[in-house]
Amino acid sequence: MSRLPDHYFDRIYAAAEDPWQLSTRWYEQRKYAITTAMLPNRQYRHAFEPGCSIGTLTQRLVERCDHVTAIDVAEGALQVADERLRRLNCRHQVTLAQASLDQPWPQGAFDLVVLSEVAYYFNAGLLSAVLNRECARLMPGTTVVAAHWRHEVIDYPLTGDIATDIIASTHGLKSIGRYCDRDVVIEVFDTGVGASVAMREGLPGVVR
Repeated sequence: MSRLPDHYFDRIYAAAEDPWQLSTRWYEQRKYAITTAMLPNRQYRHAFEPGCSIGTLTQRLVERCDHVTAIDVAEGALQVADERLRRLNCRHQVTLAQASLDQPWPQGAFDLVVLSEVAYYFNAGLLSAVLNRECARLMPGTTVVAAHWRHEVIDYPLTGDIATDIIASTHGLKSIGRYCDRDVVIEVFDTGVGASVAMREGLPGVVR
């Protein structure tokens, strides 16, 4: 099996609107805060978020992005995301579509790609092939951030650590920061020269 099938997620969202308690768990809120805090740019033009689920991270991304294109394979998840974003009066900033990470990525000059809790649903070969194919099309200087649960889930083809290592080995991605604890690993990459935040800000004394 190259990735978890769509009906796996359809069943999960049919049983519960928020099956992973993304909108209520402190673990999730903390993870989102760390993820967005690690983004090197203050503002982005257009983010791509595959595996957006019910839009809990999406709602945070619109605070830092002019527009977000968010996709998920589960229609039920997208319906909840649509309702959430409408309640928050930011639906106009988000394009929602039913699609999978391994399909050709939407057209758009993305300057931010958010891979949050999605890469371990694919086996190593497919994940590597997709990232090498699609990241080669990204503009220089695009930020790619990956955040994944580190504990093993028996259904998932990969662990979060292995998925992160595959992302890190993608041609053209340069790591510019990493956070890791016992539960989650979050790493930020750049498709340009890999400048740090201090370098981008031109702070004195920074060695390039």
